[in-house]
Amino acid sequence: MQELVTERRAGNNRDRVLLLEHEPVITLGRGAKLKHILKSSEELQALGVEVVETGRGGDVTLHAPGQLVVYPILALTKQKQDVRKYVKMLTHTMNLLLADYDLQGGEKDGLIGLWLDSENPHVWPGQEAVRLPEKVGAIGVRINRWVTSHGFALNFNTDLKLFQLIVPCGIQQHGVTSVQKIRGVTSKLKEKAEGVCKPMSDFMDRPPGPMQDLSAVSTQELKRYFLPDTP
Repeated sequence: MQELVTERRAGNNRDRVLLLEHEPVITLGRGAKLKHILKSSEELQALGVEVVETGRGGDVTLHAPGQLVVYPILALTKQKQDVRKYVKMLTHTMNLLLADYDLQGGEKDGLIGLWLDSENPHVWPGQEAVRLPEKVGAIGVRINRWVTSHGFALNFNTDLKLFQLIVPCGIQQHGVTSVQKIRGVTSKLKEKAEGVCKPMSDFMDRPPGPMQDLSAVSTQELKRYFLPDTP
């Protein structure tokens, strides 16, 4: 991702959106507090959970299978250079994916991400009226010279027990949820990924490009695919 961002800033590549699942990993944003990791390094290693520092904004979060992770690498044009509007677009994109399950999320002041009212997840009543807010989608972005990186993570079939390893995003007062927990269904993430690019291309005022499944491609082959000059 970082290499693609560097190339995009240099004007040597085109906009891309990376869609993937991570193996269990705890990531640290620029504002991360280590006390929000609740297990020792030895315990995490025994569980097969890595800890990785990143350049995104935010605190501590977790990625794992069953979670759709989306990394847009976009060069924002002058008309789109508004961080608040960009983050709202990410929230809107997640909400569109949830609409297939008759779910509607919303925002809470000071708590970035997408939230559901787990007592009535079909309608977002507004942050003043929500009864049991739980986070279903996390957002952590970086925008450098108006080229975006990192993005959002939306919980579909994620093992929610893994979130007990951390204080997610530093938020202790509210829990984390998933589509599977609320609706009792298992989602196919490749199918869900197909709904991501349209709202992003609308935001950028351009048609979406073709999607390509690179899940069977090795890391080295991926580098040659994205960065042809890689030896």
